[in-house]
Amino acid sequence: MHHMDRRTAWRLLIALLLQPATLRAAPAPTILLIESYNADFEWDAGYRAALQARLEPACQLVSFELDTKRLPPERHAAMADQAWALYLKLKPALVILGDDAALSLLAARLAATATPVVYLGINNNPRVYFDPGKVRNITGVLERPLAKRNVALLRKILPAARRVLFLFDTSMTSTVIYHEIFQQTPRQQIEGLEVDVKLIDGWRAWQDEILAARGNGYDAIHLGSYQAVHDDGSAPPSAANMLRWSSAHAQVPLFGLWDFFVGADKAVGGLVLEGREQGMAAADIALRILAGARPGSIYPVTAQRGRFVFSRAQLARHHITLPPEIAYQSRLVD
Repeated sequence: MHHMDRRTAWRLLIALLLQPATLRAAPAPTILLIESYNADFEWDAGYRAALQARLEPACQLVSFELDTKRLPPERHAAMADQAWALYLKLKPALVILGDDAALSLLAARLAATATPVVYLGINNNPRVYFDPGKVRNITGVLERPLAKRNVALLRKILPAARRVLFLFDTSMTSTVIYHEIFQQTPRQQIEGLEVDVKLIDGWRAWQDEILAARGNGYDAIHLGSYQAVHDDGSAPPSAANMLRWSSAHAQVPLFGLWDFFVGADKAVGGLVLEGREQGMAAADIALRILAGARPGSIYPVTAQRGRFVFSRAQLARHHITLPPEIAYQSRLVD
């Protein structure tokens, strides 16, 4: 009896010693993140940090950058081919697509697989890229830049304002916003303000718009995406320095649609979206799918309604006092 007890004890001890090793041996599922833009772009950095915080180390996150803001459009298909080659090599458990360009370039190929796909940062209607009635492996997170709500906000912050200029580059994001939010109408009345929307291709033309804004009768400028503005005989600086140049030379307040636009030498602020929120929402969907939920059963979500973020320095520069009902909800960044 004593001999049997000793053997049983040894078996239990060996089982206990082996159990952690067995658990460690199970490989972490690979998730392939395909970014429309580049790793040092603040929007990408925000959502990628959120994905890493929520998914690692239980999952292995591998990133690929399509770099579509900096590369010319004729190179985008080749970058998508490289991303697809990496997908075939990795055979990931799940794919995350960051922003419209990635979904546009890869939805058709991924829809023909059984791999679950989660998108984030999508400004367009996803039906433009795939048919949800037929494609059951793709779902995700919508992004809705709050352009018209920022016009309403402007009425409260600058009560005397009458005209506002929205400036965008000609990237896919800008084009989609122009179609979806502004209905391809370059001049319209919103919240009693006259709103002009301009998509600018080159850096010299962008500079001209900034410098002439006050003379053209604008009381404020709202900046959309600007990172794809290219050389038209006057080479643009880095994206961060483009924003700083625009802020320094604008004679009217500059407002933004995303949180990383706001700062002491950048934009005054606004009702902004954050990449981090998109990443957190996408990670939540990814975890549900990895736990067994079918992508087709998860309805697309809109990550957030926006946050009030303002720069103390820029508010002071333009002699702007936030109304109390906005001030108490606002985060000040400097």
